[in-house]
Amino acid sequence: MNAGIILFAAFAFCLVIGVPVSISLGVASLCSVVFGGLSASSTVIAQRIFGGLQSTSIMAIAFFVLAGNLMTQGGISKRIVNFANCLVGNVRGGMSLALVLACAFFAALSGSAPATVIAIGTMLYGDMVKLGYPGDRTAGLLVVSGGLGPIIPPSIIMVIYCTLTGASVGNMFKQGMMIGVTIMAVLMAEVIYFANKEKWPKQSVKRSGGEIFKILIDAIPALMTPIIILGGIYSGMLTATESAAVAVVWAAIAGLFIYKELTFKDLIPILKDSAKSSAMLLFIIAASTAFSWVFTFSGASQALVNAVIAMNLNATLFCFVVAVILLIFGTFMEGTAIAVLLVPVLWPIAQSMGIDVIHFGMIVCISNVVGTMTPPVAVNIFSASTVSKLKMGDIAKAEIPFLIGYVAVFLLCVFSRTFCTFLI
Repeated sequence: MNAGIILFAAFAFCLVIGVPVSISLGVASLCSVVFGGLSASSTVIAQRIFGGLQSTSIMAIAFFVLAGNLMTQGGISKRIVNFANCLVGNVRGGMSLALVLACAFFAALSGSAPATVIAIGTMLYGDMVKLGYPGDRTAGLLVVSGGLGPIIPPSIIMVIYCTLTGASVGNMFKQGMMIGVTIMAVLMAEVIYFANKEKWPKQSVKRSGGEIFKILIDAIPALMTPIIILGGIYSGMLTATESAAVAVVWAAIAGLFIYKELTFKDLIPILKDSAKSSAMLLFIIAASTAFSWVFTFSGASQALVNAVIAMNLNATLFCFVVAVILLIFGTFMEGTAIAVLLVPVLWPIAQSMGIDVIHFGMIVCISNVVGTMTPPVAVNIFSASTVSKLKMGDIAKAEIPFLIGYVAVFLLCVFSRTFCTFLI
């Protein structure tokens, strides 16, 4: 138990003095083994770190990151925005509806909240402000709509969760799709309300049937990407990793030969950026594997399980407490780091209470997304600030009505196992 105390104390100290999360996890694990009196050699930490990457499902993370970058640079996201605008652009506040819909489509490509905010915001925000949409409200909507990225599959954080718990990626993706569509519908309903209340602009451009058909044909290669990813997984023909790899190939083909907005020279910087992003995520996961092993080997994990069981919490109350803990952590830590740190700690307790692995996974994934929208970390707000040039405080205030709708769906997930599992 002393090793467990040293583990968390060392981790907290490293975070306070500004050490990166991945390094903090490794240092804390090493300190616990060296100074905690455990009957293990310090070399076991290195073994656990390398062992944590020996999983084919983890490869999906790198492939999804690369596929998202290829799609953003290759013109796929632009076609998706045009298609979304064609569907809903001609009603009051139609561009805002198109923003939400475009974020949902792009979520099915990238699996990343900040990437969704930057990609869609870069293409839509400036034009919307010029047309008369309120800048702060639009940026706030962009922040929350970008939160669809990690919910609508493919989702990087869902892949990480499944790697940590052994849950089915396919089942997680099925439920994520349903919940993501629910959140999208709630956001679009809020947009319609505010558009009429605050008299947002109404687009007067009317497209002919031929123009609509042309936009649809142009968008087909872009729309094929989520079909390839999700169709391969749901049909059972491909694993999540294989689908991600196929998506990379298709995104490259579309960008290079169909839309011709990519050149072979562009591939080098795209590969470099993707490698950097993937390495950061994979290093955190690898270090967390060692951290989790020490936590279990020291007996701290079992002690925590026994303490929670002794509190006589029912499953619903436990889910609510976990949701609150994750939301608090989300205000100052990045979502991936929270998942790899807390899931190995909390999942054994949830499992002992009979909580479904998919239900618990939805709570983990959605709460981490909410953390990207709430200061001080709030990577979505920071991304929207980069796009809009507005202060983060102004965006945070403007996003509140949309965030309330998002959190309402999240609470439904917390308190309703059926809502989170009825598709599996």
